[in-house]
Amino acid sequence: MTAHRALIRRTALSVTAGVAALVLAACGSDSGSGGHDMGSMESDSSPTATASAKAGDHNDADVDFSKEMIQHHRQAVDMAELAADRASSQEVKDLATKVKGAQDPEIKTMSGWLTSWGEDVPEEMSGSMDHDMSSAMPGMMSGTDMDKLEKASGAEFDTMFLTMMVEHHEGAVEMAETEKADGTYGPATKLADDVVTAQTAEIKQMNKMLGKS
Repeated sequence: MTAHRALIRRTALSVTAGVAALVLAACGSDSGSGGHDMGSMESDSSPTATASAKAGDHNDADVDFSKEMIQHHRQAVDMAELAADRASSQEVKDLATKVKGAQDPEIKTMSGWLTSWGEDVPEEMSGSMDHDMSSAMPGMMSGTDMDKLEKASGAEFDTMFLTMMVEHHEGAVEMAETEKADGTYGPATKLADDVVTAQTAEIKQMNKMLGKS
């Protein structure tokens, strides 16, 4: 009996030792797994950080510039289209064609930015009331101004168009300078710089056509 009991005891101790070894191995495995999980979490956070960085490539100034300049450009295009029909000077007609040719593509570009940012593209203006609602922007003509331009013709139209477009361009330059100072989206600040360069040159050209320089 004594020998039998000793055998049972040794067997029990062996089993206990084996269980302990298995527990330790399992703990070691869990620890390793936990470390791997933490590593995975850190790795998973990287794309999020990258996405956040991309989301921060533009700011409110870029959004405001794009929305307002789209409306501003649309009015300039409307004025240019009137000039194509009503201007008496070929020089004025050529300038109007140049304005429309430059600003139509920029409208499409800025609309694309807004869409990619999840922002609404401003709706097309129609009627004097809508022009008046946007006249708070620098250089924008009121609905009354646009009505007068539409009713003019010949040399009177030429003078009125050039005078209004000088003011309109000056407003665009002011808006573009604000974007250059406050914006963070590279393509937007580059477009703003292009607006300043092109429209400043056109202001000088139009003033010369008006006999002011």
